[in-house]
Amino acid sequence: MSSQLKVNSISDAAGANGNAITLATDGTCTAKITNNLSNRNLIINGACAVAQYASSSTSAGYKTVDRYKAEGSNTGQTATQSQESLSSSDTGPWEKGFRKYYRLALAATGTANVNAWASMQQRVEAQNIACSGWDYTSASSNITLSFWFRASTNQTFYSYIYAYDGTPKAYTFSFTASGNNTWTKVTKTIPGNSGITVDNDNGAGLQISLIAFAGTNYTNNRTLNTWAAHDGNNYAPDMATTWITTGTPTFDLTGVQLEVGDHATEFEMRSYGDELRRCQRYCYIPTYDSSYGPYAFSYHSSYKAAQEFFPVPMRAIPTPTVTATSGSFTTNYTGASHWKGYIEATGTDIRLIASAKFEAEL
Repeated sequence: MSSQLKVNSISDAAGANGNAITLATDGTCTAKITNNLSNRNLIINGACAVAQYASSSTSAGYKTVDRYKAEGSNTGQTATQSQESLSSSDTGPWEKGFRKYYRLALAATGTANVNAWASMQQRVEAQNIACSGWDYTSASSNITLSFWFRASTNQTFYSYIYAYDGTPKAYTFSFTASGNNTWTKVTKTIPGNSGITVDNDNGAGLQISLIAFAGTNYTNNRTLNTWAAHDGNNYAPDMATTWITTGTPTFDLTGVQLEVGDHATEFEMRSYGDELRRCQRYCYIPTYDSSYGPYAFSYHSSYKAAQEFFPVPMRAIPTPTVTATSGSFTTNYTGASHWKGYIEATGTDIRLIASAKFEAEL
């Protein structure tokens, strides 16, 4: 004896967040499954585990945690970006397996100048958005951003989502901590819009910015939760000054995930090695022996060259920062996927390169 249950959909008793399973007349179904499906997170280094650059820096830009860019100016205090470690006392992200976070901090109480700015951001390569499965031109197609954050004050903050290509458009939403220095999980579903353009190339496609503070030169009456033209003088509504003018301001972030769909799934945990290789598309810092550096070969009585092959193809031909132990050098390329050589003009020391960094950031 057999039986058959025929229904159109299945949801929980409260019907929260729509149907868990929707059945079609052709015998297929669509299910919202919360598990660790692979390759769905469009954010690289969302767990903030990789920090090739340094553990701490007082400079703006890409300087510490890979793929995250800090911006800070006119705050009245030195801004520091850093990679920090979580502990078992960090209720929330610790239990989910996070062990590192990204921090933006001021050295002391800042000043809410009209031109003050403090934020952190990540830019997603355009072709990763274009080929993600998100129909970004449709208001009925969604992406969902989720992250853990903690701030020294629990005022309202803002996130600014910026679409670069075509006529630039942006989407701003607010979020608030559950308390001072308390980790809070934020989830936001964002619809597409007919005015969005995303090129299928290696340029910047989408920027996700979290704004700790913006002075009134950059804020005004921005409408929340809707796509509108990008306006560099109006990123968000006017912000409270609590964060920048109270104590020693800190703003912390981890567990960042951007995925196609109308709900947030569990964070996609990736191995350190996997995340490192994804980061090396944008920044590669080889590790050299402090006594010898890379080996060089001689091809002329007055010249030598050392060659460096990248572990993954870089996004574009990189910008090098190279320190030589002696002599002078020039740099040459044979393509974005590897480095042709460093050429020393004089000397016989084969310890040609002391350190190197190759950047192809967005």
